[in-house]
Amino acid sequence: MPHFDQFDSYDFTLSEERIAQRPLPRRRDARLLIWEREGKFCDGAIRDLPRLLRPSDLLVLNDTKVFPARLYGRKKRGGARVEVLLTDPLADESWSALVRPGRRLPPGTEIELEGGPEMMIEEALGRGLRRVRLTGGASALDYAVHHGHVPLPPYIRRSDDERDTERYQTIFARERGSVAAPTAGLHFDAELLDELRRKGVACAFVTLHVGPGTFLPLSEEELKRGSLHAERFTVPSETVRAILECKRWGGRVVAVGTTACRSLESLPADATEGVSGTTSLFIRPGHRFRWVNVLLTNFHLPRSSLLILVAAFAGERWREAYAHALREGYRFYSYGDANWIERSHPQ
Repeated sequence: MPHFDQFDSYDFTLSEERIAQRPLPRRRDARLLIWEREGKFCDGAIRDLPRLLRPSDLLVLNDTKVFPARLYGRKKRGGARVEVLLTDPLADESWSALVRPGRRLPPGTEIELEGGPEMMIEEALGRGLRRVRLTGGASALDYAVHHGHVPLPPYIRRSDDERDTERYQTIFARERGSVAAPTAGLHFDAELLDELRRKGVACAFVTLHVGPGTFLPLSEEELKRGSLHAERFTVPSETVRAILECKRWGGRVVAVGTTACRSLESLPADATEGVSGTTSLFIRPGHRFRWVNVLLTNFHLPRSSLLILVAAFAGERWREAYAHALREGYRFYSYGDANWIERSHPQ
């Protein structure tokens, strides 16, 4: 097995036409690649989940809510167009942000945002991030909620529209704070969740606010350090109790997305109550999965921490799975199709 820091081991070639640019008409219409235990792959669909899940199983969903974090404006001097992506709240109404064009926006740059307010770039924070603040003590979050745009990832090569406001958000989103959607959760509609509940499948929630790490390439420092950009997360006590009850009855804990997986795997091995804080957990080959039995996840970017997590969960089979998906025309990334991966040897 390649060592996790052999970065080229997690590369693959993907043509542009395989990257989903828009959501399908219905959430449940996405395809589902089922990784069968005996080494085969089965082509299914999200609507097959009631057949795959058992009454003793527990679905764990991330209820974070994406906020319209992408802001547009112009440099006060010169009038050049500027893009600001708010990422994490800092002290005193300031935020960390990704800005474009970064090299032309040094500390001290003043920006006139759409709708009138001004923003100051205060300092460089490293890895392309800047500290920014609205002048006059105004709230950048309040401005974003009313004037911001859906923060579609850069591989979706179009502007956001009204449909994205609904579809780049899970139907169970509650806790505002993410700059990217937990995309595996986008496949669930109310009808599907009701069908699963009628079958006896329980649902529980975690909150992990997706931060700028989802947009930034892995750095050599992160690979050496073995940790990622810290993200805020909460696993409530009722979710921990639901997991323990599920395992007591021999059920499977199904993490819907890598964010749910990282949240659960950030729990202590002997957890009996909830945990809230930040996690920088980098799940790599060799990680001992204590809590998650099944991973439902989309197809991920090459050379990304998310793909490395899949390799940690399923081993080298990811190569065969992705090759199969490419041959069979699966749609990739945020608005794309999904995988059902069950660990061959649950721990």
